[in-house]
Amino acid sequence: MKTTLYVLAGILVLAAILVQLGALRGNRPADIGVANGRLKPPSPTPNSVSSQAALYPDHPQRAYSDIAPLPLKNAAGPASLQALAAVLGAMPGITAVEQRPDYLYAQAETRWMKFTDDLEFWFNPVRGVIELRSASRLGRKDFGVNRARIEAIRAAYLARA
Repeated sequence: MKTTLYVLAGILVLAAILVQLGALRGNRPADIGVANGRLKPPSPTPNSVSSQAALYPDHPQRAYSDIAPLPLKNAAGPASLQALAAVLGAMPGITAVEQRPDYLYAQAETRWMKFTDDLEFWFNPVRGVIELRSASRLGRKDFGVNRARIEAIRAAYLARA
């Protein structure tokens, strides 16, 4: 019995170490970015949101994934993305990885389990909005985490002067 408890405790400690070293981070998708005026499609499982979900009418998770884009600030795409980058920089667990005048890619990492989600924002000059996508790298469900994060980002972005 005592040996079993030691083995179980050892397994738990090893699992905790692996989690902290990033075993649950997943890999950055190779197809992140904008291609032909579109961000990557929403995930086929309910673990992502996208302002471009309507572009994929036959997508199995279109209703779950659909979320509004961000409006521009002062009708300027690059300035809006700069304001958005400042908002993201102030949010715990979010790191901007790539920033261009028309595109921003960031990663959000959960504090304890170190799950990593990919966040993309693109100034769409045709629609005059910031298109967005937030997706979990691992798992089949996100339990609303990506939507909640985007809505928190939206609130902070809109509140910013």
